[in-house]
Amino acid sequence: MDLQECTAAIRAKVGDDSGLNALLKFDCGSDGVVFVNALEVPNTVSNDNLDAGCTVTLALADLSALLSGELNPVNGFMMGKLKVAGDMSVAMRLQKVV
Repeated sequence: MDLQECTAAIRAKVGDDSGLNALLKFDCGSDGVVFVNALEVPNTVSNDNLDAGCTVTLALADLSALLSGELNPVNGFMMGKLKVAGDMSVAMRLQKVV
């Protein structure tokens, strides 16, 4: 998946009210970012590079694998494929959404 397809997939998974109650960013480096504003209802998903309470840094290919179910979030974290900065509790709640 490219960044736009990943953004659309995250938007579909997040829905109008994900229950995350946080600002979250998937940072794919030079490939771009996916920003989730789950503080407001309806939740919004964009490619704006804004500050977030939790940032998950990973390669675009790993984000695609995460969204398709090929990569388990916990295994990805343990293998170093994704790094979490900021509020770890948001990342833990993210498992229910992704």
